[in-house]
Amino acid sequence: MGLELLRLFQLVSPALPVGAFSYSEGLEVLVQAGRLSAAPAVRAWLEAELRRGLVAVEAAALPALMEALARGDWDAAGDRDGWLLAQREAAELRAQQRQMGQSLLQLLADLGWPLPRPLPLGFTGAWAWAGLCLELAPLPLLEAYLHGWTANQLSAAVRLVPLGPTEAQRLQLGLAPVIVERAEALLASGVDPAPWNAGVGAGLAQLRHAELYSRLFRS
Repeated sequence: MGLELLRLFQLVSPALPVGAFSYSEGLEVLVQAGRLSAAPAVRAWLEAELRRGLVAVEAAALPALMEALARGDWDAAGDRDGWLLAQREAAELRAQQRQMGQSLLQLLADLGWPLPRPLPLGFTGAWAWAGLCLELAPLPLLEAYLHGWTANQLSAAVRLVPLGPTEAQRLQLGLAPVIVERAEALLASGVDPAPWNAGVGAGLAQLRHAELYSRLFRS
């Protein structure tokens, strides 16, 4: 477990050069609208997204993406990843997924793990390829995906709400059992039939981000 754990640490590190820090995924809209003004509201929002939002659908798709990439079924991997990308209502979010995905694939190629066939994978597909390259099991990969998303959202919240760094760490600790529970449930459920996404509020917030008069983040 030691080597796998260290590789997971590297994959979720803030130093991973994929640009995740520059996106809020609609959080900036919610803060400006007064919807998220304190830690309890941020906690409730993040937990709702982990339980019923698109991030859970993406995490559930990771094992199938890994299997398709492992057997060299590039069409199946591309179709699954493209379906996930189509779930993003906002153009900013689709651009985010593409940019982060290509940045992660480029990093893996530079480290010696290029895709055998060029694919325009988004971040979820690229994360699945990273799991294969780093020889990670599906469950910890799902947990890391959800943890990384939560950490990025809390990083944005520290700058936007504003939320103190200690409070952000308290929220991350409090959400850890939810992440473990969701990862186990999503791994067991798979994506056939596809999990449902109830993140309507998140989708609307993401669509409205482009209309903000001033903003710190790219989404």
